[in-house]
Amino acid sequence: MKKYVVAVTGASGIIYAQRLLEVLSKQAEVYVIITKIAKKIAEYEMVNLDGFDAVYVDEDDMFAGVASGSFRYDGMVVIPCSMKTLSAINSGFSDNLITRAADVCLKEGRKCILMPREMPLSRIHLKNMLSLNEAGATIMVMSPGFYNRPETIADLVDMVVARALDNLGEEHDIGKRWSCD
Repeated sequence: MKKYVVAVTGASGIIYAQRLLEVLSKQAEVYVIITKIAKKIAEYEMVNLDGFDAVYVDEDDMFAGVASGSFRYDGMVVIPCSMKTLSAINSGFSDNLITRAADVCLKEGRKCILMPREMPLSRIHLKNMLSLNEAGATIMVMSPGFYNRPETIADLVDMVVARALDNLGEEHDIGKRWSCD
């Protein structure tokens, strides 16, 4: 069974993390790290991140397994990824478990997906994203497409989460794939 780290940071769009956890926790071993501000945003956005079949790890637990390169896992998704977190990862400023685990992911050459939900993007944001991409991270701005003719917010969320699952190499049946039929 594959192992993943899913980190949830303080940005709007916690519903994307909820859906990713819902799908991924049924087919992989998942370690979840949620920042304090992300918990507040989840409450404000009326999204529940509890109750999934996952290992929940405190953002300040720098002794957690995922903080070490010797702890084997297949990849990490930061969803949503705040610009603060993205900047910290880019500069190697590992002041919490999320930024440390992302640092480990990059240094070990593992799949590291950062999913910001921010707009507009400043020059600083773009430079940080480019630098992280050059370091091996995959940047996936949470920007749903409309070619699948979504009818609900859930359809929009599924489209974005499906792309993250595709990038992890995970099988799924959410979101419609492109077809001009």
